[in-house]
Amino acid sequence: MLELDGTLLVQLVNFIVFLAILNVIFFKPVGAAIARRRAYVDGLKHDIEQLQTDAKSLRGQAEEHRAAARREADEAIGRARVEAGKEADAIVGAAQTRASEIVVQAHGEVARELTAARADEPRIVGVLADEMLARALGGLA
Repeated sequence: MLELDGTLLVQLVNFIVFLAILNVIFFKPVGAAIARRRAYVDGLKHDIEQLQTDAKSLRGQAEEHRAAARREADEAIGRARVEAGKEADAIVGAAQTRASEIVVQAHGEVARELTAARADEPRIVGVLADEMLARALGGLA
């Protein structure tokens, strides 16, 4: 059957020593490097997630600020329109008042001129009648 001799035992001890040396020289450093790399990658993932969360928060704040600015601008435009309307009404009222004053002055001036013309009417009628009579008689003579 199977005979066990000393070489098998030596080979077994040799293999165990080789595994121990490999563990100290290769497996532990590589495992530590892998663990450090994994920790570094996990840290980067966490940082990325945190930055994405911060970016979403900042976008929300920016949108809130934009909406507030829009509301303030709309309110300012509304107030400006109201003020412009009031100012336009005041200007139109002043212009209408001035126009009414000019019309009143014009009516007064026309009334004075009409009164003056009517007062001078008999003299003008007499001069015209004399002129027409002179022409009518002058053409016959």
